[in-house]
Amino acid sequence: MSELPPVDAVVHVAQFRAALRRFLRTSERIARASGLTPQRYLLLLMIKGAPDGSERSTVTELAQRLQLAQSTVTELVRRAEEVGLLEREQSAEDGRVALLGLTREGERRLASSFTRLEPERAALREMLEHLDAEQLAP
Repeated sequence: MSELPPVDAVVHVAQFRAALRRFLRTSERIARASGLTPQRYLLLLMIKGAPDGSERSTVTELAQRLQLAQSTVTELVRRAEEVGLLEREQSAEDGRVALLGLTREGERRLASSFTRLEPERAALREMLEHLDAEQLAP
């Protein structure tokens, strides 16, 4: 039998998980108020926040970042494109690759959600500052 963790460590991790859950629920509510499903909000966020700063992404990159199957991301992209949130552009480097970017409407809805979530991100950052690596272990 393994040793039981200290109660204070469990309390810290529980507080962190509760804060994270609050953040996720608030994100979902705000996304919906901005006319986005939670999944579309994450999709737009990941495209706009591409690691290379290009504000563009491929379906393969999105599948990796969102930890979803490529077929699932393809369907999310198709639906977001149908409602005018995304546009495709052929890659100059590889004609087989489509780069995804936000339309003006996609930018507007993402900006609305993103701005309204700043207080929640600040609260989550504050919670993270009070935890050390040991306390975040599963």
